[in-house]
Amino acid sequence: MPDPHKQRIEEPYSLSEGEDRADELLTARIPEQLDGARLDAILGTLFPDRSRSFWQNRMEEGHVTCDGAAVTKAGKKGKAGQTLQVILPQAEPAQILPENIPLDILYEDKDLIVVNKPKGMVVHPAPGHYTGTLVNALMYHCRDSLSGINGVLRPGIVHRIDRNTTGSLVAAKNDAAHESLAAQFKEHSITRSYRAIVHGRLSEDSLLIDEPIGRHPKDRKKMAVLKGSQGTARRAVTHVRVLERFSSFTYVECILETGRTHQIRVHMSYIGHPVLGDDVYGPKKCPFRLEGQTLHAMVLGFLHPATEEYMEFTAPLPAYFTHLLTQLRSRTV
Repeated sequence: MPDPHKQRIEEPYSLSEGEDRADELLTARIPEQLDGARLDAILGTLFPDRSRSFWQNRMEEGHVTCDGAAVTKAGKKGKAGQTLQVILPQAEPAQILPENIPLDILYEDKDLIVVNKPKGMVVHPAPGHYTGTLVNALMYHCRDSLSGINGVLRPGIVHRIDRNTTGSLVAAKNDAAHESLAAQFKEHSITRSYRAIVHGRLSEDSLLIDEPIGRHPKDRKKMAVLKGSQGTARRAVTHVRVLERFSSFTYVECILETGRTHQIRVHMSYIGHPVLGDDVYGPKKCPFRLEGQTLHAMVLGFLHPATEEYMEFTAPLPAYFTHLLTQLRSRTV
């Protein structure tokens, strides 16, 4: 039976030039029993097949209205009798194909898979990278067992690490697992420990970097530490511990308390110790032949979505990283 709340929008909504599709519109009137509740909670109750975070994202994207007025804050309270409308953009056509790409699997069960991502692999398809991604590999390995919350371009993807960052990454095989893991990432309860080699010798054995990060005001492809009300920065916290010092470089552990885009790279550059090989936030020239930054997501820990048991996985340092450490120990650069 068709959903009585759904109808087709004949006029495209917020479409890019050249697109031709009809989106869906959900319409619902707030009942008496939900009077005074948060709008994201109201939508979650009225449409329980979607998570509260899903509705929050729709609000942030400007796809929710209440009595015709746009709603961008999930905490806004609703009143009985008000009409909510939500735009649901039509799913993108599934053009991403499974590819038989070897995976270094650290753990796998019916709910999730943890892999050790190699350097140079993009996590999910994007313009210029529609093949050879981790998603292509997961689609081949997991077949139809990947969560669909992030759509056809990012099935199973709960979080990501940069193309030239190596290490541990978890993907969800079903929506329940995805929602549980996503909530843990949002609450910053996930254990994430990275290894990096940075320029210069850190004088402190440990330090806390608590500086907000947002989109760079002049270069939209970069992130930056933004002070005060500048931009739309969000709090970012990185714990740094020195593991080994060399004459001109330092081997460090970075533990993420938050998870902003490029967080470690931005924070280390901000304090004057950019990650070795990072030509975006550090020197353009590198004394070693590297492909991108020397950054490795070593430890990943979380509560299993089904058993709620704490699990922790360690991705061993890649060969290039250990070779570089050997070089640094034997030279005076």
